[in-house]
Amino acid sequence: MAVEWTWLRHQVPIRLPDNGLKMPDGKDCSVVLFHGLTGTPSEFAYIAHYLNRRSKFSVWCPRLVNHGQPLAVLARTRWRQLLNSARAYVAEASREARSSGQSLVVGGLSLGAILSLILAAEMPEDIAGVVCLSPTLFYDGWNVPWFHKLLPFVNYTPLKYFAYYREEPPYGLKNKFLRQKIAVQYETMSLRNSGNAAALGYAHFPVRLFCEMRHLITKCIRELPRMFAPLLLVQAENDEATGPRNSQFLYERVGSKQKEIILLQDSYHLVTADLERARVAAEIERFCHSVAVPGRGGMACNTKDLLSAGPHG
Repeated sequence: MAVEWTWLRHQVPIRLPDNGLKMPDGKDCSVVLFHGLTGTPSEFAYIAHYLNRRSKFSVWCPRLVNHGQPLAVLARTRWRQLLNSARAYVAEASREARSSGQSLVVGGLSLGAILSLILAAEMPEDIAGVVCLSPTLFYDGWNVPWFHKLLPFVNYTPLKYFAYYREEPPYGLKNKFLRQKIAVQYETMSLRNSGNAAALGYAHFPVRLFCEMRHLITKCIRELPRMFAPLLLVQAENDEATGPRNSQFLYERVGSKQKEIILLQDSYHLVTADLERARVAAEIERFCHSVAVPGRGGMACNTKDLLSAGPHG
């Protein structure tokens, strides 16, 4: 990632065309999935359609606060806003699931996984299971730049208000076709023109948001012993941003008795859209059935995957 510098002062909120992807009127299970930081609900387009069409689950992929807005508006977002945004969505989904007699599963990608764990600890009676996809506690992937280690220090300086990472390949994707497609889209984006960020995401990552993310990670780690819901962890072995150590760390510290790690061999960070997205969707479907359908019982722990993740823990 390259670093670009500017002072964005005059960007204001805009009206967005939608608040995410919602497929209601399902049965047995309602699933809420949160996108990653600077991401979009479209990250879950394939997963959402898979779950809704195959298992008739209700699926909601909401847009987190300020995502899709001009870059300066997004950059001003605080960690409590992100958490409160997710909390409000889950509270609404819980009411709808309860009225429909459905179990509620909450999950997410990267930041979305962190938010889901926090909320599951806060709302144990509402959430039947948690799905963590590429959970992000440590930026330890092979494509993380060395200067990322300086963030704890930058957080205490005015530099964080001016610095932006420019996204570069592989964009979280091993899929070369999608990678090229994103590269073309990002070429037209600049710090002062985020283009159609509501649909495509951002070509830049505000350093201020990395600093806010650290607060959410700290809170998540503190809440892990209180998170007892069944847990599915999915991570790419070669994740360029956050490696398998993240899932192993969570597995060892959550209070859940039913927990499982699935390691992917042919994906990078954006596992919901990459080469193994069909397997990811199938694993989520299986997990949801295991926590939502009476008489199905819990999940059996995949010992082979846990052993292969062990050295990273």
